[in-house]
Amino acid sequence: MSATHSNDIIDQATTPAIEGYCPVAYFAAGKPIRGTPEHASAHRGETYHFVSAEAKAAFDDDPERYVPAFGGSCAFGASIEKTFPVDPTSFKIVDGRLLLFLKNEETDARQLWNEGDEAERLAKADAHWKRSAG
Repeated sequence: MSATHSNDIIDQATTPAIEGYCPVAYFAAGKPIRGTPEHASAHRGETYHFVSAEAKAAFDDDPERYVPAFGGSCAFGASIEKTFPVDPTSFKIVDGRLLLFLKNEETDARQLWNEGDEAERLAKADAHWKRSAG
């Protein structure tokens, strides 16, 4: 068991958050990169995997900087008061926040997000998340 910033217990039996992608890599490398269980931390009941000990240390120092917005749900979905699953490879960094989006054969939610006013969408998503997350 690894020490973590939040003293959460890492549960190796559960699927890691963001399907195992390293939350720090989105910011540091500008792309999604899968982490490994060897570099793992728990935060708010979720286990995150990292690409390196350095990425894990960065997360442990400031997890709120790296965790996906809207609890890891689709940002576009939150902006229309819905909850959609995400494709962790469909993302965008906005105002220092990691936004994840639904992407499948039928829908590219990041494209839909980009077609609208981003500030307005973000405000709507934040308001919905605040109400729904309580």
